[in-house]
Amino acid sequence: MKILITGKNGQLGQQLQKQAPADSTIIAYGRDALDIANKEQVFTVLKQEQPDLLINAAAYTAVDKAESDCEQAHLINARGPENLALACRELGIRLVHVSTDFVFDGKQSRPYQPQDTRCPLGVYGASKARGEEAIEAILPEAIIVRTAWVYDREGGNFATTMLRLMSERDQLGVVADQIGTPTWAGTLAQSLYALAANREASGIYHCTDAGAASWYDFAVAIYEEGRAAGLLPESKQVQISPITAADYPTPAARPAFSVLDKSRLVKDTGVELKHWRQVLRAALNSTELQK
Repeated sequence: MKILITGKNGQLGQQLQKQAPADSTIIAYGRDALDIANKEQVFTVLKQEQPDLLINAAAYTAVDKAESDCEQAHLINARGPENLALACRELGIRLVHVSTDFVFDGKQSRPYQPQDTRCPLGVYGASKARGEEAIEAILPEAIIVRTAWVYDREGGNFATTMLRLMSERDQLGVVADQIGTPTWAGTLAQSLYALAANREASGIYHCTDAGAASWYDFAVAIYEEGRAAGLLPESKQVQISPITAADYPTPAARPAFSVLDKSRLVKDTGVELKHWRQVLRAALNSTELQK
């Protein structure tokens, strides 16, 4: 199978290249060579490459910046998926698109189901919701996978930011009243390939690691597992205090609760989703997780 990956330089794009099936040919594009917001370029590249499968890992992910950069967020997160869906429909290419928990407002207390109504709080979530809607209208057989709190050992993400701050500071305040699930980029990559392998799979799926946590819980775990993995000196003591979202105002509102129900993913792929803390430990130790 010939697979084209967009967003090759992001943490998910990197993991998609690492986790690629042995019998596949991978072509990975960054924005410099494939701007998904450029319809003409999308059609040119896809006609040239003729992949069997396209995994869209390209996205505008600067949640707070999006509030003042609305046009760019919508170009990449809404117009981009629309262009990909149009090209995939014309050329007969299977499409897997990655979306986000930010399409929900976080006001319910049970895990979100794939069929739950979209109700984004800010520009980033609204742009991703519009991207989903465009794909559904143009290419209903496409796969859309929502995820949340994605991190890896490298790149810019919550885990690497926390490790840096913990090495620099003695005290940190971390939001404790927003609940979701940390997701290793490798878990997401494996799940995307598992879905692609199911020729009957289509529509919306949810993928995170198992369990739930607050950002505070996640930060404490990063501190403990980071020390155990030798990423922080044993002698380094950091006091991590729980704070509220109101104590740490941001330009973009975030869902207070965005745990996603993954049962449809498990049912249609048979993947075993491990608890986020177990996955974090392995990721920080660069331990190969059993697929």
